[in-house]
Amino acid sequence: MIPLNLPSFDIKVKDYENKTWIFDILRKKYVVLTPEEWVRQHFINLLITQFNYPKSLIKCESGLNYNKLRKRSDIVVYNREAIPFLLIECKAPEVKITDAVFKQAATYNFVLKAPYFVVTNGINTFCCSVNHDTKEVGYVNGLPAFPEN
Repeated sequence: MIPLNLPSFDIKVKDYENKTWIFDILRKKYVVLTPEEWVRQHFINLLITQFNYPKSLIKCESGLNYNKLRKRSDIVVYNREAIPFLLIECKAPEVKITDAVFKQAATYNFVLKAPYFVVTNGINTFCCSVNHDTKEVGYVNGLPAFPEN
C-alpha cells in the first residue's frame, strides 16, 4: 500500500485465502485490505490517537437510507448523546477528491445531519462544517475537537 498523509500506526495484517487482511479495532475483526480500507484504518487511528475521539463513539461502515436506497457511510463519529457529530467519506488514494465525492458525503450527511463532514483519500483531506438550518457549507482548517458536552 502507498504511504498516506496520515500518521502511521502499529498495523496488524495477515494473509489468508490469497488475500491480505487488516485488523479493524472498531469492528474487532480482520477485514480485507483494499486501498479504501487502508485509508479508513489510518483515519480511524488519527481520530483516536491524535484527536482523542472516543473509540466507543466511532462507527465504521454503518448503514443509512436515502431516497429508499440503502447506503453505507464509511465512518461516523457520534457525540455523547449518540447524535452524529462527524461523517467521514474515505476513498482509495488514487481516487481524486472531486465535486462528486463532496456530493456523495453531503448526500449521506443530509440523512445524518452531522455538523461536520470530511472527505479524504489519505493524501488529501477536506473538512466542512454544515449549518443544516441555513444549508450553508464551509471549509474548516483541520478536524473539529470532539465535543465534551
